Amino acid sequence: MAEPRIYLTDRISVENDGKLVDEREFPGRQGRLTFAFLTLDRSRSVRRDELISAIWRDEPPNEVDSALGSILSKLRRSLRKAGLGIEQACIEVKRGCVEFRLPPNTWIDVEAATNAIDEAEGALRSHDPLRAWGLSNVVVAITRRPFLPNEEAPWIERLRGRFRATLARGLHCLSTISADRGEFSLAVQYATEMVDLQPFQETAYQHLMRLHVRTGNGAEALRVFNRCRTFFKEELGSSPSNETQALFLRILRGETP
Repeated sequence: MAEPRIYLTDRISVENDGKLVDEREFPGRQGRLTFAFLTLDRSRSVRRDELISAIWRDEPPNEVDSALGSILSKLRRSLRKAGLGIEQACIEVKRGCVEFRLPPNTWIDVEAATNAIDEAEGALRSHDPLRAWGLSNVVVAITRRPFLPNEEAPWIERLRGRFRATLARGLHCLSTISADRGEFSLAVQYATEMVDLQPFQETAYQHLMRLHVRTGNGAEALRVFNRCRTFFKEELGSSPSNETQALFLRILRGETP
């Protein structure tokens, strides 16, 4: 039997044994939030008040216990509709906490991306670019998709920040591999996306500057530095690090960075 698969990015869904439960079949907005929160924190017991805050933030309904109970009951039905019996997937309320259990072999997209980036970087260090390329594409494909679009909450923003960091790591792998293959246009494309994604990360600017130099475009490398310097001045009131400035000076002098 195939492993159950849970998608939390783009459209929330559960796929199992030929059955698919799409987010339209979940119990509304609160149901999707509850399912995502419990799935990501299934390794621990989630306090009832913590879950309520994650779902409704500062405006819980008057009959919050009844509302939460209804959501959990409907989520149980969604899991059964996906062919996951009570012995496989279970949502239980115990002593003011909610526990969510899934089959141990369940594949979850955001966790798959986290695992894949570690493996991709390891493959690069082991000089296995083909494996690194495949794993990095998995990472980028997953983390480019939105997580709970149109929803705002501190826990959601924290996770989005983690996804952006993971995406940047995946792009760095793809850029590095592309450059090693001599595909510099593609390498620059990935590196530029890294800078756009994490404009506070100086190593992304440094990587992009070096790529431009390798293509013989020192002038563009200098423009990347100016972009970095302007951004840091306007957003942080500071200058790039000594390392970035030293790289700029080496390029300005025509030295190999």
